[in-house]
Amino acid sequence: MAAAADHIFDPWDPAFVADPYPAYAELRARGRVIRYEPSDQWLVPHHADVSALLRDRRLGRTYLHRFTHEEFGRTPPPPEHEPFHTLNDHGMLDLEPPDHTRIRRLVAKAFTPRTVERLVPYVRGLAEELVDTLVGDGGGDLLTDLAEPLPVAVIAELLGIPEADRPLLRPWSADICGMYELNPSEETAARAVRASVEFSGYLRELIAARRAEPGEDLVSALIAAHDEGDRLTGQELVSTVVLLLNAGHEATVNATVNGWYALFRHPGQLAALRADHSLVPSATEELLRYDTPLQLFERWVLDDIEIGGTTIPRGAEVALLFGSANHDPAVFADPGRLDLARAENPHISFGAGIHYCVGAPLARIELAASLTALLERAPTLTLAAEPERRPNFVMRGLRGLRVELR
Repeated sequence: MAAAADHIFDPWDPAFVADPYPAYAELRARGRVIRYEPSDQWLVPHHADVSALLRDRRLGRTYLHRFTHEEFGRTPPPPEHEPFHTLNDHGMLDLEPPDHTRIRRLVAKAFTPRTVERLVPYVRGLAEELVDTLVGDGGGDLLTDLAEPLPVAVIAELLGIPEADRPLLRPWSADICGMYELNPSEETAARAVRASVEFSGYLRELIAARRAEPGEDLVSALIAAHDEGDRLTGQELVSTVVLLLNAGHEATVNATVNGWYALFRHPGQLAALRADHSLVPSATEELLRYDTPLQLFERWVLDDIEIGGTTIPRGAEVALLFGSANHDPAVFADPGRLDLARAENPHISFGAGIHYCVGAPLARIELAASLTALLERAPTLTLAAEPERRPNFVMRGLRGLRVELR
């Protein structure tokens, strides 16, 4: 019989959200799968199971390619949420093969390693420019002055979003991503619906403009692929661009502030990094592992599965705990220790399997660029005030990170 999560796991408790990692250790000790009634899910806390289930085709991000809501034993979403679900459910992250395969292939054609590599000078130059402004001001908020503007500008540049429109993206994205938290409120849903309508309307106009006058950007490339006969509906095009915009900065923003907050709390590791910038690549991976920006990834059980002697029936939902998996002592030696020189680091912060983050190479470039720029141009950077953590559990981040130069 499976264990229950009891009061160990409480994603609505600020104390838990502030530091969920001790609770994860208790969950791992409880077993390989733990029933959690408040969200009607099965929690999976071990690295081996999370990694395997990400690749298991008996699970899916959706079930609608095989079942109706009623056949699957689920209640359809309320009609008033329809704009959010139309937008979300046609993006490749929430699709399964063959639709996922078709759309990801199109994105991969346009989102090539060469395209990403071509962005490196732009990313580095922008990171240096933003850090120089921060230094000139004697400090500021690392969230709003660097962590947000860098990846937002980069993904907008890649997609061809005009500079004047870029301030619209972050608020829309934040409102839509609120729906990925556990048991979102009606107020959260209303904001997500409004953002979905506005974001979709904006992109339909942009797509029409790019179709009339193509540019050297990813939106134009996706339109070209569509017009050349690759099957991509208008809704899929809009949903794919929204997914790329949202996923193209959300994790990087949170990884940046989570990472620097961790560095400030580990002055020995920060000193070692400042003394040896060749640690930047391994430091980037360790910061992604140590305080994981995406804590949980949900999958539907399409066919009965068995985990550690417990049968999880078709129609159930599993919550794969990335944050717990990244602190599993079966995989990471002394996982609670920040070790910027960690050699073996098979973290799963970018997922695995067919839904592995297509933008992971770009995210790594952005994180390394901002880290390097701060190390080189702001070597005396220090924490100015204890930050306040966002109440979100699934997408883990800070409300701000005030810094100053000594």
